[in-house]
Amino acid sequence: MTSQPAVTDDVRSQMGRDGKRSAQKTVLDARQRLTSSSGTRASFDFELMHDYAESRVAGALPMAAIVAILATVATLWVPPLFTALWAGSVTMALLIVVLMAQRFRKSDPARFNAAEWTATFVAGELVLGIAWSLLALFTLVASQENLAPVMFAMVLVAIAANAIVTRTQPPATLMSTLPATLTVSAGLVMQGGVLNYTLGGVAICGEIFFVYLARQLHASELETLTHQGEKDALISELEEARHMSDEARRHAEQANIAKSQFLATMSHELRTPLNAIIGFSEVLQSELLGPHQVPQYKEYAGDIHSSGQHLLNLINELLDLSRIEAGKYDLNEEVVSLVDIAADCRRMMELRAKSKGIDLVFSVGDNLPKLWGDERAIRQVVLNLLSNAIKFTPQNGKVILVVQRSSDGGQMVSVKDNGPGIPEDEIETVLSSFGQGSLAQKTAEQGAGLGLPIVQKIMELHQGRFDLFSKLRFGTEVIATFPRARVMDALAPVVEKKNRLEIYSQAG
Repeated sequence: MTSQPAVTDDVRSQMGRDGKRSAQKTVLDARQRLTSSSGTRASFDFELMHDYAESRVAGALPMAAIVAILATVATLWVPPLFTALWAGSVTMALLIVVLMAQRFRKSDPARFNAAEWTATFVAGELVLGIAWSLLALFTLVASQENLAPVMFAMVLVAIAANAIVTRTQPPATLMSTLPATLTVSAGLVMQGGVLNYTLGGVAICGEIFFVYLARQLHASELETLTHQGEKDALISELEEARHMSDEARRHAEQANIAKSQFLATMSHELRTPLNAIIGFSEVLQSELLGPHQVPQYKEYAGDIHSSGQHLLNLINELLDLSRIEAGKYDLNEEVVSLVDIAADCRRMMELRAKSKGIDLVFSVGDNLPKLWGDERAIRQVVLNLLSNAIKFTPQNGKVILVVQRSSDGGQMVSVKDNGPGIPEDEIETVLSSFGQGSLAQKTAEQGAGLGLPIVQKIMELHQGRFDLFSKLRFGTEVIATFPRARVMDALAPVVEKKNRLEIYSQAG
């Protein structure tokens, strides 16, 4: 009586935990978005900034090499003193940015402040961009007219290099490339000429292109982090679900053990008085100690005896189903004859069939070999099928019991009746434990609804198959099929071989 409320409380508790967990996740996501500088999650900001710092530190030496190469090439048109000053200023600004990146890498992630670090890196990149913009001063100290293509090439290399390195921080990309682009483009325009105008415009277009490319790379990186975060969240949920499943399994195993212990205890406690009730009721019904003074007492004794037998059968069915579901139903397998078992079951049920005026027909195939199986379990299968058929077949009906070979070489037991049948939507209910069809309940005596489930379980233990075919108002046919591997003629004969040494020794 207390199991159902306990289950309901567990379900409600689980639903409450799920709702609370969902609310906490929503609040956490909102907090992450509000504290994010990119509008996604603060944790993504940290990952993007970490990638930026790694790129700056890893690209410091290649960037310094590019600066040295550009300064060396510029000495062909510009005095070495000016190129050295420019290279030194860019290198110092680059060193400042690298030191900032290293400090970020050593910082505590728990104290990460996205806005503060973004402002710090943007300021450092602005200093670096201003250092790169000193390229424009070369036009003031150089007299060669063909310096314009060189300046254009140098600023384009600077834009490309800085845009790629700072791709995960779009504001830093803009600050590191825009000053050099504006100053060099302005210097080219001030020199005049179609070539200079064209190169200045192309430099601005290059700035726009590389900034756009950096933003696309940033969006791609952000999408990758988003997918990674979703994958991590899914893995976490799966892990949590696994723990919950393990816990539920442990509870189910404990409940199953408790159920088995309860059934074992109750079966013992119930069978003892039931045996006494059945035994004494038989004595009273048969009037062994003398005739009854009141004729109704004999009828009452018969009712007591049949009720006791019904209750004992119900207890046995419950115990069998419980043992099967718990995996403790062991088959005592041996060579058995399916025909003989079916014939015995027919004789046992024939009196019951005659009492209802039911014609019980028995048909057997030719030359059926024996089976390898549990005789008691197979007998229970046939008895359950016949009992159900007789129970749900109306007066003067017909039940056909057939034992023959199956199409795959095995053997099958078929029981067919012309009873009320089962609606198609109720077949699954009928095959479930304690399940009964609505029409069958109205037209036959009540049962526990355990016969067919037990048959299914026993056939599964024999690696067999159980099929039910029914048509409303036309009857039902149930077929229990044993596999070909259990038919004795399907087994290869065992041949004992002796080696030559044994033959020679025996001959000697």
